[in-house]
Amino acid sequence: MSMEKDTRETTVDTFDNDMSAERAKNVKGTALRLLKKLMEQKWKLLVIVLSIIVSSLFNILSPKVMGIAINDIFDGVKNAVANGQAFQVNLETMGVVLLGLLGLYLLSSLFSYIQQNTMASVSQTLTLTLRREISAKLNRLPLRYFDQHKKGEVLSRATSDLEKVADTLQEGLSQLVTAFFGIVGAFVMMLLISPTLTLIALGTIFVSLIVAALVSGRTHRYFAANQEALGRLNSSIEESFTGNIVIKAFNLEQSTVDNTKVLNENLFRASKKAMFMNYMISPIIRLINQFGYVAVAVGGALSVIRGTISIGDIQAFIQYVNQASEPVTQISYTVNSLQGAIAAAERVFQLLDEEEEIPDAVRPVRIDAPKGNVRFEHVRFGYSDDHILMQDISFDVKAGSKIAIVGPTGAGKTTLVNLLMRFYELQGGRITIDGADISKMTRSHLRSLMGMVLQDTWLFGGSIRDNIAYSKENATDEEVYKAAKAARADHFIRTMPDGYSTVLSDEIASLSQGQRQLLTIARAILADPAILILDEATSSVDTRTELEIQKAMDALMKGRTSFIIAHRLSTIRDADHILVMKDGTIIEQGNHDELMKLGKFYADLYNSQFASKAG
Repeated sequence: MSMEKDTRETTVDTFDNDMSAERAKNVKGTALRLLKKLMEQKWKLLVIVLSIIVSSLFNILSPKVMGIAINDIFDGVKNAVANGQAFQVNLETMGVVLLGLLGLYLLSSLFSYIQQNTMASVSQTLTLTLRREISAKLNRLPLRYFDQHKKGEVLSRATSDLEKVADTLQEGLSQLVTAFFGIVGAFVMMLLISPTLTLIALGTIFVSLIVAALVSGRTHRYFAANQEALGRLNSSIEESFTGNIVIKAFNLEQSTVDNTKVLNENLFRASKKAMFMNYMISPIIRLINQFGYVAVAVGGALSVIRGTISIGDIQAFIQYVNQASEPVTQISYTVNSLQGAIAAAERVFQLLDEEEEIPDAVRPVRIDAPKGNVRFEHVRFGYSDDHILMQDISFDVKAGSKIAIVGPTGAGKTTLVNLLMRFYELQGGRITIDGADISKMTRSHLRSLMGMVLQDTWLFGGSIRDNIAYSKENATDEEVYKAAKAARADHFIRTMPDGYSTVLSDEIASLSQGQRQLLTIARAILADPAILILDEATSSVDTRTELEIQKAMDALMKGRTSFIIAHRLSTIRDADHILVMKDGTIIEQGNHDELMKLGKFYADLYNSQFASKAG
């Protein structure tokens, strides 16, 4: 119980600390960067602005035209009363006015549609561009980034944060521009009708703007915290799904539920604060505007009585006040929403700004006929400069050799082959293949020379054939069948409902762990690499299956350089050379018989395993 409590407290503390950290983010810089991205579609934006101007112009003219109609009716009624005659509407005059009014409304709607449709195109194009940049960025990020960031967090930035930006911009940006031109146009018309009443309306609108500015100034940090909490929850859910079996095996369902509950509550609190700040502004500003309407109505009535303004102009003026004040409410609401989009964009840009892998050489080296000679020369490596794991690693591997790498957990075995595949960059020394420095090769060419089978199998939701052919583009069916037979997988594949066309589900429940491993081995065989890397490739299978795989591997490894990471030392007795690692250093090397005669670390390790099996 105390452990679960500590986990929950840590989660809450982390949330509070991150929330504080979000307050110092660069809102202005993010907004300018987002605007710069939008300006890549400047011609579409120009169409949007022009459409908004035209639509706003027609909207602004409508109250004035309606005022003319009201004045005509009022004058007609007034004259009829004065002459003791019945009032009759001049259909010709009113027909022209009403047709003109209808035309204004239709044209305004047409240009409004144009700007909204174009804005949708801008928003979706921006989303597509950013998503492509994120996709390309993820392929350029070093493995270190994925070691330090949870999958759910990265996924949240590439999906929910990006959608937040797109959805808000699609609605908010056009509303802002529309509101701006609406306010400017309304004020011009108000000044033409009555400067005095305009000052009264301007006073209430000015107060509204001050209130909106005060509220929006506090909104960004709440939206930033909301997006951060959402990303943390997504990460936790992703971990819970992928580790579902382990969670059940250790009876940690309740602990997982409790942790998710805490994250949900954090998201609820952050979302509640953000939504409260977002929605509270509208009723406050509308209340202020109501006082403005009352003041304008009283002032307008007095002006009509004095005969300094017509009744038609008063109704037009009140509509203009609404056209000027309602956009203020809209702007305040939109600005608050844009704060959320900026917070989300900030997280997207943080991902795009992450340090990338060192670029490939301008004039890369190629090995057209690889033999498989590998050499480590005084290699120095650490996951950070102040934490060096390997100080001085040197060894030679001749082409076609079978090299085993053994040692306790954390000794650096997997790190060694990761360096060979250039998943990490060295702090010193160099690694060569057939005399060529791997840092002078492109990563794609380097990795095309190698085939890898990991302890953790990875199969995607496609057919068995597609999963095997993943390592070789345009592989023929015969090549796939041959690789599967070599991996001892052909028999069980043909017993599947659709054979090689059987589609594997996301859970891949129909395959055992050993069968999944056989498919990944078939994939490596199909690649036909010059260098093989087997990282605990048979650790997930039973002894009988392991023997079958070992036969396939022995045939495959003939004539190829092979690096085998193994905990079961009985599987690597026939290795040409064995590297014994401990704490990131090679402490012994030689073949099995030489190391056993040496009687040191390897011999103790081997004897302990043999004694364990005998026991």
